[in-house]
Amino acid sequence: MAMSRTVTKWTIADYHRMITAGVLNDRQVELIDGDVVDMSPELPIHRATYRRSEKSLAQALGDRAVIFTAAPITLPDNSEPQPDICIAMPPESRYDQRHPIPTDIDWLIAVANSTRDYDLGKKAQLYAQHQIREYWVIDIPQQRL
Repeated sequence: MAMSRTVTKWTIADYHRMITAGVLNDRQVELIDGDVVDMSPELPIHRATYRRSEKSLAQALGDRAVIFTAAPITLPDNSEPQPDICIAMPPESRYDQRHPIPTDIDWLIAVANSTRDYDLGKKAQLYAQHQIREYWVIDIPQQRL
């Protein structure tokens, strides 16, 4: 008789316990739909692109927004993705005890060097499902937005 196997789905609380316990140290991961997913390695052009974008946005928006780079956001379906840039509502102290949630978020930006299909597929669906107001993908290889 064949045995059926079930993949364990993790909650945000489980994920945070793993982080606190050090289980995920030295790993670049994010929680997507209850799955702990490895993130692509970050090449210098990727980091340079989102850092330049963050600096331009900070100058343009001033204190009208809080800008996070490569930081988690919390979505209610056991997802805690890490967009490259998150533009959220101030004040920054709102995020002292929690990550931004959909109602806090004005705009997310992903920088795609090798992850364009994932960013425009799974990630776009995830953000749309949670009514993220604006989501852009900077496509490095194609040099387009």
